[in-house]
Amino acid sequence: MLSFLVAALCLCSQHTEAFSSPPTTTASPLQSSTGLNLFFGDYLPLGIPVLVAKDKWDNSRRTQLKEQILSLASDTKRGLTKSDEQAEEMQGLFEQLEKLNPTVNPLTNKFSKVNGDWSLDYTTSDSILGKGGFPRIGPIVQNIDTTTLSAKNSEIVRYGIFDVPRSISVELSPINGRRTVADFKRFQLGPVGFDAPDSFVGELDITYVDDEVRLSRGDKGNIFVLTR
Repeated sequence: MLSFLVAALCLCSQHTEAFSSPPTTTASPLQSSTGLNLFFGDYLPLGIPVLVAKDKWDNSRRTQLKEQILSLASDTKRGLTKSDEQAEEMQGLFEQLEKLNPTVNPLTNKFSKVNGDWSLDYTTSDSILGKGGFPRIGPIVQNIDTTTLSAKNSEIVRYGIFDVPRSISVELSPINGRRTVADFKRFQLGPVGFDAPDSFVGELDITYVDDEVRLSRGDKGNIFVLTR
């Protein structure tokens, strides 16, 4: 079974003297060239370059973190062979990239990149990886469609000498802009389909998404790294 589906900076500057002082022969800050520089001019040469520099740093850091995460994911075979040290390293990288999430409210943001197919590159869920059981062959894919509030997880499982496609359809019920209830609806095992038990319900928290990478957390504490 697939179970892995599992602010605004308010800067309030109060220049009360510029508005409450009685009229004098001295020009107010807004009337003087100094005041104009304070309220407008200084923000152009100082504020904008600072924001641009921060944005460039964030992008550079994202790229670096993604490269480290995907390299580690490959080295551990999606997490199947991870050591305790590698698991700890991945957890740290994962949390750092989450803090640089460029997409607000990925489930409700019309500009979000969350829709479409995503391939699982790493998870801490042993059951999804098939650890100790039937091996997964090829990609483990999750499709998300926020327009229909649905998802589908697909994989191929090797049962002895037979490679059998397996999937489950999921109904999404967003709790907020990034977290959703995942109600598992129907399983498909090869040509055979059957409804999922009513108790098969989880949650998925999408904590990072851009054009290439998505990070998610499940309600059982597992983490997921997916790529296009």
